[in-house]
Amino acid sequence: MSDPAHVPAILQKPRRVRYLKIIALFKIFKGVLLFLLGFSLFFLNSRPVWLDQISDWADDQLLLAHSKTIIFLLNKLQDMLAGGALRATGILALFYCAVLFTEGIGVYMQKRWAEWLMILATGALIPLEAWHLWHRLMFHRPSLAALLILLANCFIVWFLYLVLKRDKAEAHTEPKKEFVETR
Repeated sequence: MSDPAHVPAILQKPRRVRYLKIIALFKIFKGVLLFLLGFSLFFLNSRPVWLDQISDWADDQLLLAHSKTIIFLLNKLQDMLAGGALRATGILALFYCAVLFTEGIGVYMQKRWAEWLMILATGALIPLEAWHLWHRLMFHRPSLAALLILLANCFIVWFLYLVLKRDKAEAHTEPKKEFVETR
């Protein structure tokens, strides 16, 4: 990596830019999904009358009065909606959505600060994703989607680290421009 003549194929300029744009679009797509989730949680949480009407309709149409399990589950859902759990989840989803949009747009525009932000934000979540996957493996059926997301995030951190390291090496090997006064 210290030899400027030898550049891995993945770090050559056209491929590097292509990978950065794909990563940026992936982050923006995740941001859109989180925006939809956060917005829907606020919408759902702010409509208790609407939820009561759905519950009454389900009770009338599906004859739920005879099923104690269904009534118990619907009551738990209403208790959760009455509390602040969904509102807090919506706020967290919208906050992380803003982080994803910032990372994605910044990396798409090839800003160095956005690459650092993406390394920090994505790298901070990798241990949580690994723990989640391990927990699912031990106690439930593991999710292929969770594994793919973990692998994608590991690749993103690794690739951006290589890009930043390569950019730093290129900055040190470039000849310094001298100030030439013209008259």
